[in-house]
Amino acid sequence: MKKAAVLLKKNIEFPIMILVYALFTVLHNFGIINSYIMQVAMLACIYIIVTESLNILNGMTGLSSLGQAGFMSVGAYVSAIITTYVFKASTMARPVQILLFLAATVIAGLVSALFGLIIGVPSLRLRGDYLAIVTLGFCEVIRAIWRIVPSDIAGGAYGLTGIPNIANFFWVYLIMIIAIYFCRNYMDSSYGRAGLAIRDNEIAADAMGINCFRYKILAFMTSAFLAGIAGSLYAHLLSYIHPDVFSYSKSSDFLVYLYAGGVGSISGAMLGALCLTVLPEILRFLQDWRLVIYGALLLCIILFRPTGIFGGREFAFLKLKTGGIKVFGFSSLRFKGRKTKKDMEVSR
Repeated sequence: MKKAAVLLKKNIEFPIMILVYALFTVLHNFGIINSYIMQVAMLACIYIIVTESLNILNGMTGLSSLGQAGFMSVGAYVSAIITTYVFKASTMARPVQILLFLAATVIAGLVSALFGLIIGVPSLRLRGDYLAIVTLGFCEVIRAIWRIVPSDIAGGAYGLTGIPNIANFFWVYLIMIIAIYFCRNYMDSSYGRAGLAIRDNEIAADAMGINCFRYKILAFMTSAFLAGIAGSLYAHLLSYIHPDVFSYSKSSDFLVYLYAGGVGSISGAMLGALCLTVLPEILRFLQDWRLVIYGALLLCIILFRPTGIFGGREFAFLKLKTGGIKVFGFSSLRFKGRKTKKDMEVSR
């Protein structure tokens, strides 16, 4: 029992994750939470995945990108074409639909990563705003391509309809958890540490023998892979996608989520996407005034918390080994005036 208690204390996040999933499921089954709230929760999970993918580029590697919606659209359309037109998943049994959906999601991520390689090789020779402009152009080119593709392949300008609704709360929530831990392990790996070195000083990193171009390409492909997976979830959640959904404004939304939550922080990206996805829906009763309040809150974050809500910090359950990051957990919530030796070590 003692060993089990110690093990539970060290991995307290897993029971909490299961409890959150069980709570949402039970409340939805009893009608306390309606389908609209569940859809907002699933959209928040999908946007968390995209924001984490953008954090790999902007936060961990220091690359400016405005094309995340483009990679998301590639994943959405590729997976939707596979399940809707190629295999006609709507006519299959539910277990076969799920297997096909998971396979299509992986393929969508790989195709998005391939697009990341194609775009990254010529564009990563640029830096700063020039790189952001190139990725923005890619996003708009992809959107224009989906518009001119014949309607019997990808829906054309009318959008793609009839996509089977397979992405339920279980799969969206599970893939979000996997994506968060994937980003944690990526940051703690040699690839993530090389990206952090490139972000802080690319010239010094190159002088120390780091192949900067290789690691930047890898970050670009990894980010595109996660965005493509999120796009597949998005398509199979809403059962309808349109080229205009993946416009520049969608990419700018993800950028706002990242910088409001805390660029470079996995926990910050997660909180930023969650809060700024749910907040407009909570304020919907204010009608047009909700956008004013939403903008005012973002302005306050920029003025009074320029590093973001959670910038430079991580939740303790992520257990990051990378230096220079403060750990925030339950042990940080002490209200007594005197700190213990353990508290001082955690704060370091």
